[in-house]
Order: sequence, then C-alpha cells, then structure tokens
Amino acid sequence: MNSASHYDVAIIGAGMSGLAAGIRLAHFGQRVCIFERHNAPGGLNSFYSLAGRRYDVGLHAMTNFVRPGVKGTPLGKLLRQLRIDRDEFALCEQKQSRVAFGPHGETSLRFTNDFALLENEVAQKFPAQIDGFRRLVAAIRAYDDVSLDAPGESARAVVRHYITDPLLEDMIFCPVMYYGSATEHDMEFGQFVIMFKALFLEGFARPFDGVRVILRVLLEKFRAAGGERRMKCGVRSIVAHEGRAVALTLDDGSEITADHILSSVGAPETQSLFCDQSKLVNPGAKIPVGALSFVETITILDCQPATLGWGQDTIIFFNDSPRLHYRRSEEQVDPHSGVICIPNNFDYGPGRVLPEGIFRCTCLANYERWAHLPEEAYRSDKLRWYDLIQHSARRFLPPLPALDAFARATLATDIFTPRTITKFTGHLGGAIYGSPMKNRQGRTALANVYLCGTDQGFLGIVGSMLSGISMANYHILQKS
Repeated sequence: MNSASHYDVAIIGAGMSGLAAGIRLAHFGQRVCIFERHNAPGGLNSFYSLAGRRYDVGLHAMTNFVRPGVKGTPLGKLLRQLRIDRDEFALCEQKQSRVAFGPHGETSLRFTNDFALLENEVAQKFPAQIDGFRRLVAAIRAYDDVSLDAPGESARAVVRHYITDPLLEDMIFCPVMYYGSATEHDMEFGQFVIMFKALFLEGFARPFDGVRVILRVLLEKFRAAGGERRMKCGVRSIVAHEGRAVALTLDDGSEITADHILSSVGAPETQSLFCDQSKLVNPGAKIPVGALSFVETITILDCQPATLGWGQDTIIFFNDSPRLHYRRSEEQVDPHSGVICIPNNFDYGPGRVLPEGIFRCTCLANYERWAHLPEEAYRSDKLRWYDLIQHSARRFLPPLPALDAFARATLATDIFTPRTITKFTGHLGGAIYGSPMKNRQGRTALANVYLCGTDQGFLGIVGSMLSGISMANYHILQKS
C-alpha cells in the first residue's frame, strides 16, 4: 500500500466519475489518490467472477454514442478532456431497441442510433401526436442541460405541453427513467433532457468485452498520468474543522490529508462521513436516501439468442399495465415493467459473436423487503423471483421454438438484489441512481469537499465521467 499521507486531491470511490476526475486532475499536475473500499473498480458499473465466468453489472449499454466526426457531443467532450482516442473504447452500435407496452407488448416503438426511426414510429403509431413530439424534440435540443445553474421543473409537466396521449407520454418516460431517474413517477426536466438526448438523439453502444474495456482504458490513463489508487482501502470518516475537511480517516484507522476531496459515493453517503455534524459551520438539511432500487437476473445460454428467435432487439423497455408505475415496489420485486438486455445483439462486425448467449432482465425492487432476510430465506426468494422475472420478461419477446427451449439452453444463472447493491457499492437503500435531491454544483457542508457522479446530477456512464471532469474543472483546476 502507498504510504503517502498528503495529496492535493483525495477522491472517494473508484467508480466512473472518480476515475475520470482523477485522470483530469492528474493531467494538470495535481497529486491525486483514489480510495476504494472494494477490490474492483467501477462502482455501479463493474464486473465480478462466478464459477469461472465474468459478469458485467450496471452496463447494459454505453449511452451518448455518436459516430466519428459528429461534433459538440458529450462523448466527444469526454474523449477530448481525458485524452482518449475513441478507438480505445472500441464501441459497437446497437442493432435495434424497443419500448413495448401492453400485456404482451402490443404497442411498441422501435429506435436505433438513427433518430429518424423513432420519429417515424411515433408518426405511425401516434399520428395525432407527431407535431407535438417534434416540438418537444426541438425544445430538448435547445435546452442547456449541462448548466450548473439550471432551474428545477417537473419533466412530466413540461412534456404534457407537447404530448397529450398518456400512453405515448409513458412510453417516452419508461426508458429515460429506467436508465437514470432517482425520482418516483417523474424526474427533473434537465435530467430528462440529458437522458432523452443520451438514449434517443445519440444512442447505445458497447465494447465487445463489455465494461472491462472502459475500466481498463480509464485505469491506464490514470496510471499514466501519475495518479495513485488504494484499493480495499475505504474512507471511514471525514474530519472537519471550521467548515473545512482537515483529514480523512481510513478503514484501517490511519489518517491522510488533502487540500480538496471529491466524493463519488453519493450525497447522503458522503454526508454520513462527516464527523460530529453538530459542529459544522453550515450543516445543511439531511439529504434523502433514494427510494428506487432494482433486481437484475443474468442468464448464460449455450447458444446465441438469435437461435431462440431473439436476434433483433438489443434492449427492450417493457410495461404490461395501463400506466407506467415507476416507483418503489410494494413487494420485493415489481415484474410488471422493466428492462431486457441482450448483449449479443450489438453489431460487433461480420462473424464476430460473443462466445455465449447472455440474457439480462432488470426490474424495480424494494430494498427493505430484501435487506434483513435470513440467509436461507434470501436464497429461496432469489430463486423464486428469478423464475417470475423470466416469465414476465419473455412475454415481450418472440415465442420460443419450444416451451422448454430457454431452460434447455441455460448454462448458468445469477441474480443480484438491492442488498447486493448496498454491499458492494455502499449506496444506502440499494439506490442505484442515488438521492432524488441532486446538487448540480456539487457543493457540500464543507468548503473543500465536493460531490461528483450520480448525486451531482449528470446521468449515464458518459454523464458520470463528465460529472467527475466538470467538478474537477469547476472546483479545483479553475481555482489553481
């Protein structure tokens, strides 16, 4: 372990935003160290090994994809600021994705990385809404979603100025919320704009080898720039004096100091690290913990999904109810809506296929109903919900060639729950998208401690990295 005790900047958490902030700061001569409690980087977008296989977590697709030569986009800014050649990420585009509503997906909207397809789908399925949809898109394109001073307003309220059909409204919100909203039923309009652009105006892509490629590039850039990492070395507390952080106490009881601290672990999680909050000069209100968590099932198949008739769709956002209920589930899991991801269905190039089939399903879940189960009941409930989620999700895919085709093709399965999320990321309540209270300027009760990542408010993998870059630029490099 590195034995240095003082840094220009200490970063809490080796997730996407922490790594990006570290690279940016190290490029400008800052002495930076990232402190990570776990043994793998990536945070909410990482991977793990089980029975000799590596499973991605978090990354269904990297949003904000644009093709080479497109200027003025988040991906271009990210690559430029981190000095990454776009070929290093080796991104492969989606084939086609869908939003499917109804008991068996009777109403669907297809989309790809060419926005014209979605526009045509809306025109065909909702002809009375297409003019309003086009005006909404124009408003989204004109909105300054990266402003750190953007006013907060309800996305639902804004969208209803343009879209009057509740079904189309819900179909637009379903992907946007499932891929980024920490707020039940609604989201702040600036965040809606970020995600609409990321999903529909830009698009989905993935490296052939998944999230490991992104992490490998970031780690190499950070190391080459002179950054330091301490893995399996978490931060236990932040010691404050007269409104500033004066030390970090690590899990082993040792202390380090830093001129600035960037925390990527979430706003309520960072607030909980402040020692003796009653003595803070300006303690601020208690930051709410997010209510939204998820369960995800992962199935490994002995064949390509195309063999089962599932070769067209990359990602499917589904809902079987008359309205979309994006809220904390009353039961352990709400299987009525969710996301299906088939990583095999990206365009990897002629003759290039993943070695095994992968089928992932994500649904909303209730942290409290998972958190305190005895181990035997926990394992039993995971098996039960795995079956229920599979049964629900497969309604939105073409029928299988035989009733038992999926079971016969299954080589291995796994499922992670809200309890897993908290254990391996530290996110309170298993809240993947953090607190519903976002802090665009990243300020905290301590003058030299700043937030980056989910609770700063930029969303998605590219957004998370841009959050780290923006906070490093805004709070540290501009003042150096």
